[in-house]
Amino acid sequence: MRIHDLDPENRPQERFLRSGPASLSPAELLSLILRSGTRNLNIVDTCNKIISEFSLEKLADITQSELQNIKGIGKVKAMQIIAIFELNKRLHYARNFNKKITAARDIFEYMACRIPDETKEHLFVLHLNTKNQIIKTEVVSVGTLNAALIHPREVFKSAIRESAHAIILVHNHPSGDVEPSNADKQVTTLLKQASAIIQIDLLDHIIIAKTEWFSFRERSLL
Repeated sequence: MRIHDLDPENRPQERFLRSGPASLSPAELLSLILRSGTRNLNIVDTCNKIISEFSLEKLADITQSELQNIKGIGKVKAMQIIAIFELNKRLHYARNFNKKITAARDIFEYMACRIPDETKEHLFVLHLNTKNQIIKTEVVSVGTLNAALIHPREVFKSAIRESAHAIILVHNHPSGDVEPSNADKQVTTLLKQASAIIQIDLLDHIIIAKTEWFSFRERSLL
């Protein structure tokens, strides 16, 4: 069935105008961007197929080639979908620019969409000014954390260059379990000692996963 064969009151565009975007399903919202389907499949059905195959959450990280494997999605439509999620990421970054940090939850929310490959551990250093605002975020290492491999020089090098008042360490656990390992504790101890010497305060070390986080400071381990 084509979109034009639907009753006018059931078409996504008319319902959007009548009741607003919240009244539409994710597939219907996506159909407003992509506009046209194929001869055998209207655009809403195409978008339902996309979301059912990948899920809305995974769609944010899908590649152009994976999208183009879906019938009815060519190069242009694939680019449109990727562009939507890229804009959303940039909006998130803009809203969090110079964000003032008051608790570990702030860091958890700030780091959303910032981990390029969640199947690997990434160690980030967040640089803060005297108002506890984030002025720069830097990836220090990718892979399993190990105190023997993480040198304080690499962690504090950019903090010194940026004249940071303090830093916060953040790393992700791909397993979803945010409890710190022995290596996590060793890295934290090593860098806390270094921070006292360099006089750039290590405010916290936060482990994050999809829906949870662990704060060394809030658990009184720092």
